[in-house]
Amino acid sequence: MKIVVTGSIAYDYLMSFPGKFTDSLVADQLHTVSLSFLVDSLNRQRGGTAPNIAYTLALLGGRPSVMATAGQDFGDYRAWLESHGVDTSAIVEIENDFCASFFVNTDQAQNQIASFYTGAMAHAARLSFAQYAADADLAVISPNAPDAMSQYAAECRTLGIPFIYDPSQQAARFSGAELLHGLDGAHMLTVNEYEHKLIQDKTGLTEEQILQRVGSLLVTLAGEGARLVINGQEIRIPAVPPQAITDPTGAGDAFRAGLMRGMQLGLPWEIAGRMGALAATYVLEQMGPQNHHYSPQQFVARYRQHFDDDGALDVLLAS
Repeated sequence: MKIVVTGSIAYDYLMSFPGKFTDSLVADQLHTVSLSFLVDSLNRQRGGTAPNIAYTLALLGGRPSVMATAGQDFGDYRAWLESHGVDTSAIVEIENDFCASFFVNTDQAQNQIASFYTGAMAHAARLSFAQYAADADLAVISPNAPDAMSQYAAECRTLGIPFIYDPSQQAARFSGAELLHGLDGAHMLTVNEYEHKLIQDKTGLTEEQILQRVGSLLVTLAGEGARLVINGQEIRIPAVPPQAITDPTGAGDAFRAGLMRGMQLGLPWEIAGRMGALAATYVLEQMGPQNHHYSPQQFVARYRQHFDDDGALDVLLAS
């Protein structure tokens, strides 16, 4: 199964606030918020949803491809991805522009406030599956330029390419009609708990009605793990306890990648979901979304410290 991941390519600027954002909010003044947070640290990291997902997929032997637009500052980033097994041949560099930038501030409760500058990502709608990835067996539509996300969903339906719709941060920007356009006919909808509620509010659909439009649903629940709803059956995926929590940025991307690698290998949904949970934990333990490292052997050994796979993950070791 060839997996083609679309989405942003960005440099992340990760900041840490030594308090809680909620302590600075005044309940009866939320209509006129003006706040500044003095941070303890700032780290610049490789990021963007598409490379984040692809990086973890590649660590697990998935050999993914990324279809996206990047800026003139992408050269070293491209070399990094290729050195870790990501196919970058469908990444197009835009002259006279820079990669997108993601600025995120994380407080002590792991709450985040973020801003995103589109940069070269704004040109993503120039690309098409027909031209760059017609041989895709599964497409991932993760946060990207809004017009590109809508275009890719329509094109996947036309070409008959199964796709995972992952609006994530863009759920706040999309209208209800735009969200419906994206999720209709999706092989899977992947969101966190807040985004799931936001989509229901904007579309007016219940979870049951959403499941009438998509093949399956993943809702990540932070420290509580995740819910997978497949064929009317709900599977609860427990979280894997981290050795330490350094930064949550990119954990959701890694969860999706672990799950998709399980799908790619044809593993039972429960095992694939737990692969996602473990992949997310590795990211939580590092600063930045692409600084975790492990071999398939190390991944399987840690998986088996927490879960019983009855030998199913031997297929990962043999891949």
